[in-house]
Amino acid sequence: MTQATQLPLISTARRGVVKRWTQTLIPTTRDAPSDAETPSHIFLVRAGYIRRVGAGIYDYLPLALRSLMKIADIVREEMEAAGASEMLMPALEPIELFEGTKRNIEYGDLLFQLEDRHGRKVALGPTHEEVITELMRLSVSSYKQLPLNLYQIQTKFRDEFRPRAGLLRCREFIMKDAYSFHTALDGDGGLDDAYQAMYRAYVNVFTRCGLRFTVVEAESGPIGGSASHEFMVDAPTGEDTILRCPASGYAANVEKCEIGPRESSFEGDPAGHLEEAHTPSMPGIHGVAEHLGVTPAQMLKTIVFQVIGTGGDSGSPPRWILACVRGDHEVNEGKVRDACGEKVILADEKLANQAGFAIGYVSPKIIDRVQNTTLLIDPDAGQGTFAWATGADKPDFHVKNFNWRREMGALLEDQSRVRVADIRNAEAGDPSPKDPSAKLEEGRGIEVGHIFKLGDKYSKAMGFEVMGENQKRTPVIMGCYGIGVSRTLAASVEQNHDDNGIVWPAPIAPYHAHIVVMKPDDEAQAKAAHDIAERLAGAGVDVFIDDRAERPGVKFKDADLIGLPIRLTVADKALAEGAVEFKRRTDEGKGELVPLDAVVERSVEALNT
Repeated sequence: MTQATQLPLISTARRGVVKRWTQTLIPTTRDAPSDAETPSHIFLVRAGYIRRVGAGIYDYLPLALRSLMKIADIVREEMEAAGASEMLMPALEPIELFEGTKRNIEYGDLLFQLEDRHGRKVALGPTHEEVITELMRLSVSSYKQLPLNLYQIQTKFRDEFRPRAGLLRCREFIMKDAYSFHTALDGDGGLDDAYQAMYRAYVNVFTRCGLRFTVVEAESGPIGGSASHEFMVDAPTGEDTILRCPASGYAANVEKCEIGPRESSFEGDPAGHLEEAHTPSMPGIHGVAEHLGVTPAQMLKTIVFQVIGTGGDSGSPPRWILACVRGDHEVNEGKVRDACGEKVILADEKLANQAGFAIGYVSPKIIDRVQNTTLLIDPDAGQGTFAWATGADKPDFHVKNFNWRREMGALLEDQSRVRVADIRNAEAGDPSPKDPSAKLEEGRGIEVGHIFKLGDKYSKAMGFEVMGENQKRTPVIMGCYGIGVSRTLAASVEQNHDDNGIVWPAPIAPYHAHIVVMKPDDEAQAKAAHDIAERLAGAGVDVFIDDRAERPGVKFKDADLIGLPIRLTVADKALAEGAVEFKRRTDEGKGELVPLDAVVERSVEALNT
């Protein structure tokens, strides 16, 4: 876990806010939404923070908006401290901006597209690389105007096929995205400097938000670029797998994680004759393995990829990449790309079948029959002492007792066509790439931030060049840095909750102190609550007063549900002793009596520790 120093939260430099329950909208409920699967979805709805409007579309109610604003303020402060300047770009993006980058094709159905009354096509922005690059292309012409780092906090849109988990996977969300521009990769003012500054800023942001997080090496996905890191909130309910080396501190997501050295040899005597078996309409590799009387780990799985830019209208014949892994492992497309040095996509089944591949029944030996084919073999699959089961290269048939040396012969020595490489997803228990004596350990996380070194991908695609110091025009080098603001809100709840509700970290709680007035119509209780609230606000504490005419049990349950850090209960018995009941949300059992004249000091101390 990467952390920065946490500064005191409460300060008299600002006056806190005082709000009463009866002045706002907090529709708490005892029932969870029928479609809720995750704690954040359940509790944000139950506690009256969000309300579903449509699939993947939510209202942010007053409590949620206050927390979102606090997260956004922390982001702004750290971005400005790192030298970035805020701006705002439109949500609508003309589709012609994607002509150079082709990202409308890469996003596919995730991209919301519509047509205006004049027939012009536009997209609702999933991110704003094209818009910001076009702005800079028209505004910056000389190296003297760089470097620059611009950011915004804006609503983004992605047409998720199956929105789920409340704010964690929705179709409309709030995001901070920043873009830096440089004339060099390294040196003063280069991309490396900006990348490290953003890295530090992100560590500060998530530390100040009170979150436990891990920074991992990551794939760039449809954004593109070279180096990238993800910032993951540690949570057992996270949808992302994180793999860590306990010895070196190395961490990466499952798409990026490397695996340490593994021995591979094709040598070994066959276990028996090659046996063909009829396997019609089998439900995946587990069904085939059961039918053959083997385990998935005794099977070879061969996936067919096509090199992008070959075949079809390209004018060149298609080039194929076969990725062979053990049956219980998963092929990693990014590693396949890196191993073959080509951009690849999963082959279209119809085109692959026409070329001679029996999709679902492919064996490594097919490279002998299909031209322009390269075979990549993961080390765990490249073991000659195993009696493998694999496809028979014809529909509805597999073979048993496949032996690498017997079936492939001298072809295995042709480095131009057959190579052994790390091409699968890493798993817990694999050797660490940084310390072979250590084993990778698995955890779960929720991605809340991602930083990329884009290089010149967008500037070249969109013709953004500047006049350099050498009086020659050169493409600008870019970086991209995103934080999911609404996603951070949900991730915090995933990490910080109990059976009774949310347990907010103080920095992003909508209010810091929750004053529960047992008898709001009682003059003495009402005055005490008002006086405490004003003194707390003067000390920089945000205060929320429950002044409803409700039963004590309802108020206490709602207090636990909405999860503010401190609860102060104003009741007759405590007031008779010149005190209130003080209880932190994280405390078990009953609270402690604190004298009225000490409640501010006690609260500030609790919030700052």
